[in-house]
Amino acid sequence: MNETIQDARSDHWVYRMPPSWIPYLQLSRLDRPIGYWLLTLPGWIALAFASLSQGLTLSDGKWAALIFIGAVAMRGAGCTFNDIVDRDLDAQVARTALRPIPAGTISLKQAWCWLAAQCFIGLLVLLAMPRLAQIIALCSIPLVAAYPFMKRITWWPQVWLGMTFNWAALVAYAAKTGSINGSIGLLYAGLIFWTIGYDTIYACQDIEDDAFVGIKSTARRFGKHIKFGVFLSYLIGCGLVAYAAFNTIYPEQIGFGAKDTINKRYGLLGIAICIPFWIHVFSQVLRIDVRDGPKALRIFKSNANAGLLLAICLSLPYVLLTFLDGFPN
Repeated sequence: MNETIQDARSDHWVYRMPPSWIPYLQLSRLDRPIGYWLLTLPGWIALAFASLSQGLTLSDGKWAALIFIGAVAMRGAGCTFNDIVDRDLDAQVARTALRPIPAGTISLKQAWCWLAAQCFIGLLVLLAMPRLAQIIALCSIPLVAAYPFMKRITWWPQVWLGMTFNWAALVAYAAKTGSINGSIGLLYAGLIFWTIGYDTIYACQDIEDDAFVGIKSTARRFGKHIKFGVFLSYLIGCGLVAYAAFNTIYPEQIGFGAKDTINKRYGLLGIAICIPFWIHVFSQVLRIDVRDGPKALRIFKSNANAGLLLAICLSLPYVLLTFLDGFPN
């Protein structure tokens, strides 16, 4: 019998599938969609960010769809590989003991086969991307492969997760613009700090179990200063995102932005458009309670809304300018 994993909803569509399918879907974390949304949203954010200099086109819908499909497949593949590597540790932690491999609902051989199938879907998405985006996507493989081991060797596995989870921003930007520049580098760095913040909140659920098993995390590293650690991560992340937007709108003032920019009288939007995102993430800091695991999970999941909010806000300057004046050539 397949049981609902602790932080998944029992009414999720995964649990209405044929019983033999459920362990595979659980292995891919499809019963917990927050993961693939947090993998998808950096790509969508980057597409919106590129609209500050390139505008929005119909091809953006194609890239957004490919990013989503690739995120679901590769998040599933990453989780499958993570569970293969962590099967002994997962068996010792209450929140992860019901995962398919430690629970015995799927064999190690079946897990490897499922991993290969998901990687094949990812390959199909990769082949539909432009060449530069393909090269950048392939460069993420070492990050993905090394991540499960980071929690064993460093107190900062969330940094590695941030580098991995936000790689789609670089891929999406390259797909849309055909280039990589300093502005997208700033955005990528900002999103990494966002991930450090929200995954530290997520890790609050497991502090005691992680300490017993020997798993390292920023939640344990920050200790009684978790709120300040998350606040500082969000502060740096939001600052970098705003600076990236400002640099794209005013490239000649900073030196490495895109050449074609929106009308300069919308320049202040480079900062203003980020304000709703700031309000959302900083409100999370006020609600952190390390003693309340379910609350930490709810706050963590709310970052899907934060990421979507940022993508929408970054699209607004082009939409407003098109509506009011027509986008300049």
